[in-house]
Amino acid sequence: RKKMGLLLLLIICQCAINSVKTHSVSSPNIILLMADDLGIGDLGCYGNRTLRTPNIDRLAEEGVTLTQHIAASPLCTPSRAAFLTGRYPIRSGMAAFSRVGVFLFSASSGGLPYEEITFSKLLKQKGYATALIGKWHLGMNCESSNDFCHHPLSHGFDYFYGLPVTNFRDCKPGQGSVFLKGVQKALVVPIQIVGITLVSLAIVQYIGLLKVPFQALGYSLLIITISLVVLIFFFYHFQHLNCFLMRDHQIIQQPLSYENLTQRLTKEATQFIGRNTDAPFLLVLSYLHVHTALYASENFRGKSKHGLYGDAVEEMDWSVGQVLDVLEKHNLSDKTLVYFTSDQGAHVEEISSAGEVHGGYNGIYKGGKSTNWEGGIRVPGLLRWPGVIQTGAYIDEPTSNMDIFPTIVKLAEAQLPSDRIIDGHDLLPLLQGKVTRSKHEFLFHYCNAYLNAVRWHPGNSESVWKVFFFTPNFSPEDSNGCYDSHVCFCHGGFITRHDPPLLFDLSKDPEEKVPLTPETESRFYEILRIVHQAVDNHTRSLHAVPNQLSWDNLLWKPWLQLCCSSLFQSCYCDYDSGGSPLEVHSG
Repeated sequence: RKKMGLLLLLIICQCAINSVKTHSVSSPNIILLMADDLGIGDLGCYGNRTLRTPNIDRLAEEGVTLTQHIAASPLCTPSRAAFLTGRYPIRSGMAAFSRVGVFLFSASSGGLPYEEITFSKLLKQKGYATALIGKWHLGMNCESSNDFCHHPLSHGFDYFYGLPVTNFRDCKPGQGSVFLKGVQKALVVPIQIVGITLVSLAIVQYIGLLKVPFQALGYSLLIITISLVVLIFFFYHFQHLNCFLMRDHQIIQQPLSYENLTQRLTKEATQFIGRNTDAPFLLVLSYLHVHTALYASENFRGKSKHGLYGDAVEEMDWSVGQVLDVLEKHNLSDKTLVYFTSDQGAHVEEISSAGEVHGGYNGIYKGGKSTNWEGGIRVPGLLRWPGVIQTGAYIDEPTSNMDIFPTIVKLAEAQLPSDRIIDGHDLLPLLQGKVTRSKHEFLFHYCNAYLNAVRWHPGNSESVWKVFFFTPNFSPEDSNGCYDSHVCFCHGGFITRHDPPLLFDLSKDPEEKVPLTPETESRFYEILRIVHQAVDNHTRSLHAVPNQLSWDNLLWKPWLQLCCSSLFQSCYCDYDSGGSPLEVHSG
């Protein structure tokens, strides 16, 4: 009886321990910090020795560093769609078949479809308070200027404070234009053709060789004139029409002011945490840093060793520190999973009109934003949750930003959708050291809607094979990017196709310097055969969906334009006093 009683007591104790352990890893607070265009080589914890990022580095020291963390796309819009849904963007229609792979205007009709299930929707259903602060870039309206079909509040967020599109050079006077070069290239030839055609018709009409109805010439001239006027008006007012700040569904600042902007975003984030200390919350703090136009507040300007870009990185690090400090203040650190990443690699082609480098550093990795070379998709991946995941650990297994979806959905004790494929995998077993291998045997790297490369990590090998079906043509040819076009493109004369495909072993050649050949790799054709089979299986899992980035969905539609006053008043307002900025310490 004594033995039975002792055994029963042990069972009860074990159940109690398991119960506490289960409770400690269920329904934590979730903070997801996403930088914009940050290079993996820009952070101290990934080897940078000149930029000061002590707060971000603290996440690495107190948590897990993923050294092969991969963005699902090398461009903002599709990468963020994949992040929120746990699915390759091709599945949701958020991958373009045209040259333009992101939303450029606030009054476009495309966006993340309402039918897509985001982690914010699922966590909200489980009682989480949910907020998105910062950049959205996944669409706004569908058919009218107030249907908000693609708005963050339609995708599971209770609260939104931020930019509906993104931070463009055109948003900040004096920083140049993203569009000017492209518009000039696109319009010069058509205008010349139309001009020559109209002049030729007028001449043949005048000398009597051909009778052209005068009305037809007049209407043609009128249509061309109106089109040019609309185009000039749009780009002249671009800053007002596309660069504005919203709180929920209301515009509160149009155009956007960069004055203390990071302080305002940080204050919104810390106040949201302060309002939700007694219930689980999800906070996505999506920084504008370090996408151009670069900016930094007075306390950080001129303080780094890398110009305005470095100032912006160090200001963002300060903001991360503020978030971590407020968790400690409210005794929430042990109850909160914090994740830090970038939506894709650094934009290496970003150089200011004065010649200053405005793009980041991708370390040893080739290429950058808009390419599927490692520099474009290998991003920081830092996770901290004291007492639950490992401390000071490095994991060199392939992981994806799509993995956040199943990881936090499971932690919130919500159900993963069963009616669709989820491409991400739960990271927790890896983070806790319960397993040593990633569940990602294959990762598919898309350039817009075109399958560009495949990564294969065989279960019985340390090798990470990467196969390229095509690669971008760098310009100049001996450079590390597409400087002539500002970004690399995905088809036509902008790429070189490879048959057989290029093959690298990233475990031995992470810089992707020397493609393998049948002479240097005995399993060359076997590896390609297995990868092609994986591609066939993956392709069969895809279904046709509406293309959210078609030209029709990308173009500016005046009737969808959000404006806090009126177009005739240049859409001007400023209801965002921002309060007193948080105290800033740059050292």
